[in-house]
Amino acid sequence: MLTILNNPLVQRDVALLRDTRTTPDRFRAAMQRIGTALAVHAASNLAVRTTRINTPLEETDGYELAQDIVLLPVLRAGVALVEPFSSMIPEAKIAYIGLARDEETLATREYYYNVPKLGENSLVFILDPMLATGGSICATVERLQSVGARAIVIVSVIAAPEGVKRVETAFPSIPIITAALDRCLNEHGFIMPGLGDAGDRYHGTV
Repeated sequence: MLTILNNPLVQRDVALLRDTRTTPDRFRAAMQRIGTALAVHAASNLAVRTTRINTPLEETDGYELAQDIVLLPVLRAGVALVEPFSSMIPEAKIAYIGLARDEETLATREYYYNVPKLGENSLVFILDPMLATGGSICATVERLQSVGARAIVIVSVIAAPEGVKRVETAFPSIPIITAALDRCLNEHGFIMPGLGDAGDRYHGTV
């Protein structure tokens, strides 16, 4: 189930991310704004419970989140989405899974794992700016499900049709939210037109 944000401000910032002239500071700022828009949309169906609060004038109903939210950036590029999501959902726990892609075979391997205990009330947002082949995302979902994850939402900034199809085929009930759906993958598994390596451009290590 794919959702593409149709927002002029997001579309403007996606163009900034793509542009080779965009400096790392402007790249990070655009990623922050897109991440905030993605977080607001991704959180639109979160469960809440009613609580009583006191305003300066009277007692009234208030609301608090009723789910245990976990943010899981796929290292290293996924770190770019942690700040906007944690700013919008400060109650969230932050977990990490590190995956590396073999540029020859495009297969993924896990090199780091630190995830809190997940229960039936947990909701995990997998954060990865680039949904390319879908290999890293599928490996992450499988790992999470093996430790009890039941509710998962995948969030990306740019997605390729091939990766979306792979994830939807493997996990048809998991929502995918992205800011842009690009044309295709090239022979090296990079998204076209894409924006290059999101991690390198975000961290200024191009």
